[in-house]
Amino acid sequence: MTNAASALALGGITFLLTVIWGGPLIRIMRRLKIGEQISIEGPQRHTMKLGTPTMGGWLFIIPVLLITGVLNLVSIASELNVFGNSILLPMITLLLFALVGAWDDWLGIKRPRGVGGMRARWKFLLQGVIALGASLILKYGLKPPEMILPNYPEVIELGIWYIPIAMFIIIGTSNAVNLTDGLDGLAGLIAAMAFAAYGAVAALQGQIFLVRFCFTMVGAIFAFLWYNAYPAELFMGDTGSLALGATLAVVALMTGHWALLPVIAIIPFSVTLSVIIQVAYFKITKGRRFFKMAPLHYHFELSGWSETQIVQRFWLVALLAGMFGVALALI
Repeated sequence: MTNAASALALGGITFLLTVIWGGPLIRIMRRLKIGEQISIEGPQRHTMKLGTPTMGGWLFIIPVLLITGVLNLVSIASELNVFGNSILLPMITLLLFALVGAWDDWLGIKRPRGVGGMRARWKFLLQGVIALGASLILKYGLKPPEMILPNYPEVIELGIWYIPIAMFIIIGTSNAVNLTDGLDGLAGLIAAMAFAAYGAVAALQGQIFLVRFCFTMVGAIFAFLWYNAYPAELFMGDTGSLALGATLAVVALMTGHWALLPVIAIIPFSVTLSVIIQVAYFKITKGRRFFKMAPLHYHFELSGWSETQIVQRFWLVALLAGMFGVALALI
């Protein structure tokens, strides 16, 4: 079996294993009333989603960590430099950002409705510490190509500036996916397409460990979407969205093609841009709004699009953007 075929098969196996334990996990969450106090910010009809179990990111995070860890156990154990040729960095990033998100979700559940979860400054501080560690490992441990641009023959060296740039990419992408997680199935579909695209880019570079990881992620996310498709039985919460975005950024940095992130992850970046525009316009005009509501998907929902229309159309854009991003990587 070729490396590409084994990676695709691994995605299918991960999907099956993850789907199997999804039902029991949802029943446990409902019994524990995890989700009873979640706060929904968006159009009024979203209030019907109150009480849907959250922290569902564990549904795909745990299988990815277990399957990837087992498959790479021998390789990891035999390496003197465990970060050199292993997949530990994206695994650790996935876990640590999931823990930050889970703590935020847990506080949001236990506190009175409207109070919210973790304070923003503490969340960004924790994200910054993890991103700094990941950036240092990338720079001095993994040593991937620092920056590759389409149709430019040389790898661009960024020197010490690589570290703050990598930190910004990790934190920014993490929060971009988090902002995208507002409609049933949206963040999962977008993330799956982005991981598939970067899996293809990694395959072109011969990074088979990264290819397997990416398609393991795709299989696990698709299994989550089995339960998150409209009407959702389970939300990923910050547990899943923060972890997906940060891990996607690390994967992009490992390929050196992180400059393609705004293309491959066009929906999260557009959603984030819509929030920035909305806030800036509100302040400049002293109370006027550029969009009917931000993030962007809420604007379209208030404009008359149904939730499923938005998700499907955004997914089509993400699919085409992913294909275009891989094409740019080939140039």
